Amino acid sequence: MSVSMPQKRYYRQRAHSNPMADHSFQYPVCPEQMDWSQLYPEYFRSLGGSGKPDKHKAQVEFADIGCGYGGLLVELSKLFPEQLILGLEIRVKVSDYVQDRIRSLRAAEPSSYQNIACLRSNAMKYLPNFFTKGQGLVYTNTDVEEVHDWIVKHFSDHPLFCRVSDEQLADDIIISHLGTCTEEGKKVQRNGGKNFLAVFLRVEDPQTRRSSNEASAL
Repeated sequence: MSVSMPQKRYYRQRAHSNPMADHSFQYPVCPEQMDWSQLYPEYFRSLGGSGKPDKHKAQVEFADIGCGYGGLLVELSKLFPEQLILGLEIRVKVSDYVQDRIRSLRAAEPSSYQNIACLRSNAMKYLPNFFTKGQGLVYTNTDVEEVHDWIVKHFSDHPLFCRVSDEQLADDIIISHLGTCTEEGKKVQRNGGKNFLAVFLRVEDPQTRRSSNEASAL
């Protein structure tokens, strides 16, 4: 049986949404209370006949903040089929489209796309409710140079991040997909624009390291 994909023309919405406006979101009190099995059922199994999912079996390793229509999610799903990937999108209709798109992809190819999901949320407010501190790399990409400069300045000024050099990113398989597989990225390419990329590494908090060393010495 053929599966029809959702049509973007039925999900169109303004390009931006005010993150400071009042919205109605569902979110866990803390990361430990997030039930990921609802989004990635194939990656969670019942505990010994209890019928309850093992909430700690897998965790999200990639988060696409402002995932738009899900182009990067779909690409990352194929690049990292064993990692869980989450898209966060604040716009109602756009997040609805991505969720419908993922359902259609899973129905068309049951063995694929089980590792991606989308939630409507405001990352500026609720990111700490979903994820613990100190997770890996941060990839940033924009076609607005002033925004890029602002991002680079504030990440570079932050003591817990250091920028990854272009030489270190030479073999990074994610880089080539950042500005090419999203709707906005394709639009920039068609118009002859330029994408500005920066990647930052989350470094260990010296205070946390000091506390750990002191506890070990006791």
